[in-house]
Amino acid sequence: MIAIACDHAALELKADVIKLLEDRGLAYEDFGTYTADSCHYPIFGARAAQAVASGKCDRGILICGTGIGMSLVANKVKGIRCALCSDSYSARMTRAHNDSNMLAMGARVIGVEVAKEIVAAWLDTPFEGGRHQARIDMITALENGETLE
Repeated sequence: MIAIACDHAALELKADVIKLLEDRGLAYEDFGTYTADSCHYPIFGARAAQAVASGKCDRGILICGTGIGMSLVANKVKGIRCALCSDSYSARMTRAHNDSNMLAMGARVIGVEVAKEIVAAWLDTPFEGGRHQARIDMITALENGETLE
């Protein structure tokens, strides 16, 4: 299951991404916002990130004006590795090398077709493991308050 959330600036793009998920037959849960009224994106980003961190959802997609705010919120939730992507290459690499479990995008930065390419690349790319797992373990250790050296 994919968690998805947005702020008021990204409501239309979220609908396009949901259609992509539906076309692919993927289950999702929409954590809001549901209107174009100005809102506080941390509420919706946190809801989705907590669903991913808890295991309720496997991965999550967050969209706001730039993607920056949502990515900052998500990465404050323990266990989340959220990557802000504006191109499909970065989306593939963040899955392959960073095992990102959340994707953030900026509705005011990219268009619908680019967003669809990013989401498809991110969904379709598996984590490579291997040498990259040691780096993920280091990120987790840092998140747990450990030192890396």
